[in-house]
Amino acid sequence: MNRYPLWKYLLLAVALVVGLLYTLPNFFGEAPAVQVSSGKVTLKLDAAIVPRIESVLQQAGVKADFVQFEGNTVKARFADTDTQIKAKDAISRALNPDASDPSYIVALNLLSRSPAWLTSLRALPMYLGLDLRGGVHFLMQVDMKSALTKKAESFAGDMRSLMRDRNIRHTGITREGNDVAIRFRDRAVLAQALAVLADQLPDLQWAESADGSDLRLTGTLKPEAARRVQEQAIQQNITTLHNRVNELAISEPVIQKQGIDRVVVQLPGVQDTAKAKDIIGRTATLEIRMVDESAEAASALRGDAPVPFGTERYLERGGAPIIVKRQVILTGENLTDAQPGFDSQTQEPAVHLTLDAKGARIFRDVTRESVGKRMAILLFEKGKGEVVTAPVIRSEIGGGRVQISGRMTTVEANDTALLLRAGSLAAPMEIIEERTIGPSLGRDNIDKGFNSVTYGFAAIAAFMCAYYLLFGVFSTLALAFNLLLLVAVLSMLQATLTLPGIAAIALTLGMAIDANVLINERVREELRSGVSAQAAINTGYERAWATILDSNVTTLIAGLALLAFGSGPVRGFAVVHCLGILTSMFSAVMFSRGLVNLWYGRQKRLKAVSIGQVWRPDGAASPAADSKG
Repeated sequence: MNRYPLWKYLLLAVALVVGLLYTLPNFFGEAPAVQVSSGKVTLKLDAAIVPRIESVLQQAGVKADFVQFEGNTVKARFADTDTQIKAKDAISRALNPDASDPSYIVALNLLSRSPAWLTSLRALPMYLGLDLRGGVHFLMQVDMKSALTKKAESFAGDMRSLMRDRNIRHTGITREGNDVAIRFRDRAVLAQALAVLADQLPDLQWAESADGSDLRLTGTLKPEAARRVQEQAIQQNITTLHNRVNELAISEPVIQKQGIDRVVVQLPGVQDTAKAKDIIGRTATLEIRMVDESAEAASALRGDAPVPFGTERYLERGGAPIIVKRQVILTGENLTDAQPGFDSQTQEPAVHLTLDAKGARIFRDVTRESVGKRMAILLFEKGKGEVVTAPVIRSEIGGGRVQISGRMTTVEANDTALLLRAGSLAAPMEIIEERTIGPSLGRDNIDKGFNSVTYGFAAIAAFMCAYYLLFGVFSTLALAFNLLLLVAVLSMLQATLTLPGIAAIALTLGMAIDANVLINERVREELRSGVSAQAAINTGYERAWATILDSNVTTLIAGLALLAFGSGPVRGFAVVHCLGILTSMFSAVMFSRGLVNLWYGRQKRLKAVSIGQVWRPDGAASPAADSKG
């Protein structure tokens, strides 16, 4: 009646071993480390940099626990913070000889002290949130005026294309702040242009006015369109920040919108505010412009003359100078996808781009008029521009499918595609608030949270053991097993633990022990009615299960609602809360009954169980209960 088959005990044993293995890494703590990542999106790290860093550390007399290449970063772990700082200075001097233009980001970080054999089993500690691990917090302001100005520039370009396509003559198109203006000499032509512009550019409100001897149409962005532009700008900036920060292998960064024009960025584990700014500063903008191949430009390249009016001088990847026109044809906003591949004719490495409808139209017009000329893709990063590639336009390109090829290796094609997919900032951003949470404050939060869980567990254990005697001991062991499973599952999922998450763990303890209280009271009730001890145990567990399931399912629904609609700390609380409910149902019923069956199940003539005082209605103690244990 109260015996488990062998497979159930094996299942519990496996769950216990797995729980121990995946909980263990959380007790080793973290060690100081130095993280090296690319300081420019055009520079890609590979495993070849590891021997170079090891050589730098050896020359500086610094001993590292290990130096390893992981993802897009190199991490070196050290025994103490003094060694960490010394190593950081040595690596920075070696990798960045020009401190004003660093090629690599060398930042302080924290790494787990888990032994290699645990790591090889993918047994990793939970990520800790900013409030527990420490790190940096930035509040960034998006320059919405620049977003509107860029949109106005885009409208001006669209107007030129429309007037040229419809063969409508005008005397000039200019941008005036966030407005665009077009001038005409004839009213009939103005009316024709107004009909086209109102149909093709519905986001602009048009107004007619006189400008000397000319007539002028002024287009002003409608309020609802302006709001849409601002919302798209901040969403694109958030996406771009995610793409850039994710390449740095920072565990669980938080990048989210705050208000209508601000973005919150949290980088757990990064203690160097200056380097964190460098990480954020890696965000870049992409532009496509035409290369100036005129005689004046060639003379400027030789140094015989200044750059022609309306052009700028930049450097290509190989360091060769190039003259490009100031007029921007396309930006990263017009790209929807970029994939590496090969030219179908020459079989040389290429990048295949997919443009949106607007970008496809502009690109078709430009390539039709510029066959045989070079087009430059520029990356602007930290105020400095660099030409990623400058391919030759071989033919008109329509349909929104673009191929970039010429003088690229396979690696460069992959890197360029990744860079283009990452997108560009729709508007500049500046840091208006920064806050550093030191590891000592994080450690204080961890200690307080750990103490709250420990003292709560101890108080529950003392009450259960005193009130339910041996069954209280079983309940306490089941509660410990539940806590072990919960931490193990969180570690396996690599969830982020925050202070609200610790609060959810403490709440889970109270909810989990409630199931055991229901079981114990149900067993007592059966004993009170005169049922034999073995039958009381069996009936108590069987009948308590339905009540436990109902109560946990209703609580789980509330947790899932928090998970679906909450964000930030609320979502962190909900994750731990939901997982705790699931593990508590397994531990409170199956594990605790396994212990009871193991202890009492073999006794065929069981006369009493240690479950505390069982009061009968007539005042006499049940013969099947042993209050002494």
